[in-house]
Amino acid sequence: MGESTSVDDAVPRQGVVARPPIPETAMSRRDLLTLVAASSVAGLATSASAAAVPAVARPVAGVPRKLNRFIGDYMRAMNAPGLTLAIATRRGPATIAAYGFVNLASKKPVTTADRFEIGSITKSFTALVILKLQDAGKLAVQQPILRYLPWLPIETDFGEILVHHLLTHTSGMPDDPPVISSEPGVRVRQAYAPGTRFHYSNWGFEVLGLLIESVDGRPWPTVVASEIFAPLGMTDTAPTISSAGRSRIAQSYVPLHDDRPYPRHGPLVPAGNLTFAKASGAIASTPLDMARYMRMLLNRGEGPSGRLVSEQGFTLFSTAHTEAPVFGPKASYGYGIGIDDLDGHKRLRHTGGMVSFMSSIQLDMDAGVGVFVSINAQQGYRPNPVAQYAIQLARGDLDHEAPPPDEGAIVKEAGSYTGVYRAADGRVLEVRAESERLVLLSDGARIPLQHLVEDQFVAEHPRFALFPLIFGRTPAANPASSEGPALAIIELSHGSDWYAGPRYSGGTASLEKPDLVPYVGFYCSGDSWLDPIRIVQRRGQLWANGVMPLERIGDHVFRLADEPMSPEIVDFRALIGGQAQWLNFGGNLLRRMFVGDAA
Repeated sequence: MGESTSVDDAVPRQGVVARPPIPETAMSRRDLLTLVAASSVAGLATSASAAAVPAVARPVAGVPRKLNRFIGDYMRAMNAPGLTLAIATRRGPATIAAYGFVNLASKKPVTTADRFEIGSITKSFTALVILKLQDAGKLAVQQPILRYLPWLPIETDFGEILVHHLLTHTSGMPDDPPVISSEPGVRVRQAYAPGTRFHYSNWGFEVLGLLIESVDGRPWPTVVASEIFAPLGMTDTAPTISSAGRSRIAQSYVPLHDDRPYPRHGPLVPAGNLTFAKASGAIASTPLDMARYMRMLLNRGEGPSGRLVSEQGFTLFSTAHTEAPVFGPKASYGYGIGIDDLDGHKRLRHTGGMVSFMSSIQLDMDAGVGVFVSINAQQGYRPNPVAQYAIQLARGDLDHEAPPPDEGAIVKEAGSYTGVYRAADGRVLEVRAESERLVLLSDGARIPLQHLVEDQFVAEHPRFALFPLIFGRTPAANPASSEGPALAIIELSHGSDWYAGPRYSGGTASLEKPDLVPYVGFYCSGDSWLDPIRIVQRRGQLWANGVMPLERIGDHVFRLADEPMSPEIVDFRALIGGQAQWLNFGGNLLRRMFVGDAA
């Protein structure tokens, strides 16, 4: 490869080291219910890997000092064992680097030859394969999926599902039920008219993988390897994850406790083997290969030896087809990729969450620079801040260093949360603001609060370990509108507990409903993709993990109450002795292990 490695002259010339190609093997996948991211190549210069502990990430030679420092601060703040980084331009790979450890016990460092599982970033590969098949006349994205897969066990009461709807997460189908259930006759049901709203669906991209196999005649892993990896020279990328390729995938980590709302600060333990081969998220890759992939995207589908997908196909890929608020308040979704803007520039982006990896890809299409970042642990976050900061540095837009991550300690308008909160049984929690930080006072303990999302916080104390603290505001006159001043905070909740705040003016009775008691409990499965779920009753309503309200829609059947027409169905099964024994959450079965909060 003889490409220049400058980022439109904004990034210093850097490179990567070369070693013989290693035979390709395995890969990975997705995000599920979370409670609450030294080798060489001929023609390029040198980049290295650097050893670091989660508390100290040592600088990598050739990486801009500001980015090195930011990554070190980020890894320390986020308790990240190791991190791999790729920066690419339209000309090719610019920076390839690795930080931290792949083995915490032996202090073995991450290298740029280690494969990291990219999770749902795989969806963009899947979408491009679909578009290549359309270019070849083998399918059309505006045709119904049942035309190609007439056997698909689905109920489409609200309208037929086009391939386009699956590519844009607008099919009206749930997130991650089995495509084919082990229970005879079970069919996946649609919740609303296709094309009317966005609901993230791994199920949809698994179906797209089956569509690819049907019209191409080869297995999904073979197709993506021959149609994407090979033309781009991605010789060190695998389309599936299996034990056969385990030696090439970086050792990764999971929290010791898998039932906490925010396990970032807890101890980590090595993750076990994983087998996964679905088109929703089954790729493992090195940073150099991901840089080659980003180069093609930045060139709008043009690879080193010709177009990978037609200009018309790439336009479909990168067009904002639907609003996608899960990607941000002003974000949209194309085909397997999120779309928004960064500093006035068009940005393509996606994240990937695996059982034990977290990844982010971001591409500034106007400046012609892209960044891929992956972390070998799963702790509920994605390394988006690193990707965004690296892009801004590469563009030369920043003349200052970013502040170090604050770990969620700094709280905007901290004073609005303060006050004494009282439960109906007389228990009291007090929240104070101390220099833009919140602390909780409870039974003589002073407990720092860490910001999670929106009005949710984590209290760093064993008494509050199982659920986040949720501050509630006065009901909005127009719940769909985010305009206008912030609504007053009036209540505080934690699991099944509810506390009235100083500005609350309603009744304080517990409102417990006896008919909801049979569903309360701790449910889990042996599937590493399925986090445990605690069902609690609070103020006469069921809550999953204390944060997701459930609305009854039938006999023992519920759905998510805060998402209108949610396709995620929750039903409780096998009531014995006044207690449900099974929980079916979105097509996935979990068994009751304990009643209440016990675990």
